[in-house]
Amino acid sequence: MTAQSTVPQANPPTTRATASGAAGRVLRGLAESPEAGVVLACVVVFIVIAINAPTYKSVGNLQVMGRDLSQTGILAIGESLVILTGGIDLSVGALAGLAGILAAWFNVNQGLPAIPAIIVTLIICAAVGYWHGALVTRLNVPPFVITLVTYTTAQGLSLAITSGTPINGISSLFADVSTGYLWDIPVPALFFVGAAVIAWFVLERTYVGRQVYAVGGNREAARLAGIPIRRRIVGTYVASSVLAGVVGMVAIGRMNVADPSVGPGWELIAIAAAVVGGVSLFGGEGRIIGVAAGAILLELIANGLLALHVSPYYQQVVQGAVLGIAILLDRVRASYFGRGRR
Repeated sequence: MTAQSTVPQANPPTTRATASGAAGRVLRGLAESPEAGVVLACVVVFIVIAINAPTYKSVGNLQVMGRDLSQTGILAIGESLVILTGGIDLSVGALAGLAGILAAWFNVNQGLPAIPAIIVTLIICAAVGYWHGALVTRLNVPPFVITLVTYTTAQGLSLAITSGTPINGISSLFADVSTGYLWDIPVPALFFVGAAVIAWFVLERTYVGRQVYAVGGNREAARLAGIPIRRRIVGTYVASSVLAGVVGMVAIGRMNVADPSVGPGWELIAIAAAVVGGVSLFGGEGRIIGVAAGAILLELIANGLLALHVSPYYQQVVQGAVLGIAILLDRVRASYFGRGRR
């Protein structure tokens, strides 16, 4: 009786290996698309907090978050436009505060109706943005420096105009807009959605938007390609300043008073939202959908900490930690996935 030789059969791929490969593909996809990761984080954070704080998902609280989000989100959209060109705008918070003061001053002290006061204020904000862009492009002044100068000046002007005292008696139009609803949705939240849609369309569906990315990605190559670099950079600074002006007037409408202490510090939240949303601080990369998701995530966390009765003093700690993690992940993506970020 002869022994029969058996040939070992090749084992089919195990379920564990298949699952591991699928998980790896998912993780790689999230790493290469930071916007998707931020959207997923928003869903997870909302579910976790809603389970532990029943009032968190109430209609009233969601409306409050919508109003808060309009301020952070609109500032973040304007900030991200500047960052995409390789710049930075540290003035948006203080400029928003000054815009609210100017609108109230024109309305109350100078007797201008609300709408002309708003228009004049937005023109002034646009002029400030043009000033930033002109100095950055024509005199090569570092964006950090010139916008920091504006931050300090705007803060000082707010105090000088008001003598440190809030301006009362502003037109009811400001409050009607800032506290109004459309189909139970706060009007300021709709402003945020509108700003995000317009910015998305310009950046991703127009030739101008592609030029903005090109300027931030490689300025010398953009110059050789004949792209009007100065105009694109100036345009982003003007947009950022005008959006800051909108935020300032929404803020005074919510409080029904123009307070000179409001505004400074918001620029850090705006930058954090942009970076968390996947915008590279070196310019040239990032999408508006990610910026919007980053702003939503920061608002979900900030409001969630209050809903969980966490001391408000820890909110800045959490925001700083989230920003630090976002920057770290940005560097990891650059190292491991070769996305071209310097």
